[in-house]
Amino acid sequence: MNLNEYIESGLLELYVCGALSPEESIEISKKLHEHPEIKSEVEQIESALQYLGTAVAPYNPEELLDSIKQKLKNMDHSIPVIVAKPKRTTNWTAYIGWAACIILAIGLLALFQKNHSLRTELRAVAIKNVQIEQEIENVRKSSEKTKQLLGILRDYDLTRVPLKGQKIAPDVFVNILWDQKENRAFIDAKDLPEPPPGKVYQVWSLTLDPLTPTSIGLLDQFEEDENKIFVLNNPNNSEAFGITLEPAGGSTSPTMEQLYVLGAVEAKS
Repeated sequence: MNLNEYIESGLLELYVCGALSPEESIEISKKLHEHPEIKSEVEQIESALQYLGTAVAPYNPEELLDSIKQKLKNMDHSIPVIVAKPKRTTNWTAYIGWAACIILAIGLLALFQKNHSLRTELRAVAIKNVQIEQEIENVRKSSEKTKQLLGILRDYDLTRVPLKGQKIAPDVFVNILWDQKENRAFIDAKDLPEPPPGKVYQVWSLTLDPLTPTSIGLLDQFEEDENKIFVLNNPNNSEAFGITLEPAGGSTSPTMEQLYVLGAVEAKS
C-alpha cells in the first residue's frame, strides 16, 4: 500500500486504541519513524480521542465544594457557613464516555476487517485475470504454431524418415520430416512416453559406414508441448536417425541401452 492507502486503511486508529496484535503494533511503530506523514496522522488521532475523553469526562463536585468552603473561611471566620453536602449520584457520564470509546474501537476494527477482506478478494480477481490472459495467449500461440506446422507438412520436398520402436519400447513410432534445403528436422514425437524426472530425449543423426552418431538436439519441455512436434537444426549428411533417453542436459554419445527408436533414410531414386 502507498502512504494514503495505509493512512485510510483504519490501522492507525486501531493502533491508537490498542486493538492491534503486538506484531502489528511494532510494524506501525517502525513506520512512525520512517514516514513523518504517518506520525502526524497518529498524533491527530490521539488528539481527537483525548478531546473526546475530555468532552465526556465528568466534573468533580467534591473538589468544587472544598474550594468554595476554603474561600468562605478566608473571607470571614465569624460567619457560620452551612453548606448542604451533595448527594452521591451514579456517574453515568463517565460510563457513557467509556462506552463511546469502546464502540469506536469496535467500529474501527470491523472497518479494518472489511477492508482487508475486500483487498483479498481484489487480489484474487487480479490473479485470476492474469491466468485467463495467459491461457488466451497460449491458445493463440498454439493456433499459430499449428498453422505453421500444417504448411510445413504439406511441403512435398520434405524427406520422410520413419523411426521404429526398439527393444526398450517396441510399440513406439516416431516420424521425422527432414527439410534438406533449410537443414531442419521436424520430429513428431507424440508416441514417445513422457521422460522420467531428470531425463530427456536426445536426437541423433547417424552415418552408417563407419557408424558415427552426431547429436542434433534435445526434445526439451516435452511435457509442456501439446503438439509434441519439435524442430531441430540438422546440417549433417544423415543416413539414419535415432532417439535415446539421456540424463538431463544430454550426453556426448548415445546410451544404446536407452535407444527408443531408430530409422534409416531411404535413398532417393
